[in-house]
Amino acid sequence: MAQEIVKAGEEVVLTEETGRVRLITLNQPRRLNVISSDMVASLAKFLEKWEKDDTAALVLFKGSGRAFSAGGDLKMFYDGRMSKDPCVEVVYRMYWLCNHIHTYKKTLVALVDGISMGGGASFMVPMKFSVVTEKTVFATPEASIGFHTDCGFSYMLPRLQGHLGEFLGLTGARLSGKELVAAGLATHFVPSEKLPELEKCLIGLNSGEVNAVKPVIDEWSISCQIDENSILNNARLPVIDECFSKESVEEIIVSLEVEASKEGNGWIAPFLKSLKRSSPTSLKITLQSIREGRKQSLAECLKKEFRITMNILRIMISGDVYEGIRALTIDKDNAPKWEPSNLEAINIDKINEVFLPFKEDLELKIPNEEDCRWQGKYEGSSYANSV
Repeated sequence: MAQEIVKAGEEVVLTEETGRVRLITLNQPRRLNVISSDMVASLAKFLEKWEKDDTAALVLFKGSGRAFSAGGDLKMFYDGRMSKDPCVEVVYRMYWLCNHIHTYKKTLVALVDGISMGGGASFMVPMKFSVVTEKTVFATPEASIGFHTDCGFSYMLPRLQGHLGEFLGLTGARLSGKELVAAGLATHFVPSEKLPELEKCLIGLNSGEVNAVKPVIDEWSISCQIDENSILNNARLPVIDECFSKESVEEIIVSLEVEASKEGNGWIAPFLKSLKRSSPTSLKITLQSIREGRKQSLAECLKKEFRITMNILRIMISGDVYEGIRALTIDKDNAPKWEPSNLEAINIDKINEVFLPFKEDLELKIPNEEDCRWQGKYEGSSYANSV
């Protein structure tokens, strides 16, 4: 077994090559495998290399420690806040990498046995096969730190059933492994203790043929019955669809308040609290981006997200992202002071400016590739037959 290691202080990415199988291990367990510039560069290099390699057929992704990937390196963004174009290189490469994963020409399998959040989940959801366990935790919590739903999720979330995508993007709600399969954001559930054996079987298979890989994963997977308290049960989904179908964030909150006052709807309170604690500016941007994404291609979504990201980092209309990072990871007081502090004070014209195209030479340049891997895994999932 040949092993190639990329070193950057700590070994951020490990790769192994066995026959026609390639294995990527995200290897920053103490940092929950956050997405750094070194990680992005390494992943891009290896994926491009293997896509052109006729001897490579199957690529497996996994994370070390208790996280698959907890998302972007927030301190990296905070430290670069005074730059003219904060972190533009790593942001550009990350969006290019997201597109490459979605359109990859060889079979990708994610083995996710831990935290998979924000940008880190973009290494999971678009894979041909996304295998999760009882230890898997998913969320897109960007609005809570003054950011927006990115890394292709403005394309993926609106393709879930109903308005579940708006709910996940705005509230940062967490989903378990079983819920991910039920919602269509993952393909298989395998008990954590069985994951190493599945990995060995896939490596031993020595093939990337979908018709060969799927039966192996099917053999180790078990059917999922979501908990009766899951947000995906048949009593709660209609409430989510009704509330998150509203035109604006303000209307969504009012609708949730009305539903929360009804008997048996105490489950709404934590999500309502999350909305009210998040950056008002980020909530507005996130809702608009997800709504636009419903009618956009993957390439259009990624180009849009790149613009939004750079404009947020440049503090075009608000410095909320840096205030959110400060409160969460620098001072750790968990008391961000948003500006503006309420939804009513936000100028919608300012929000629209964040979405405007850049000059041609500043735009994200990726192919307008429609043959992307992820078209929404809801179809055929257990979602419709949940509790």
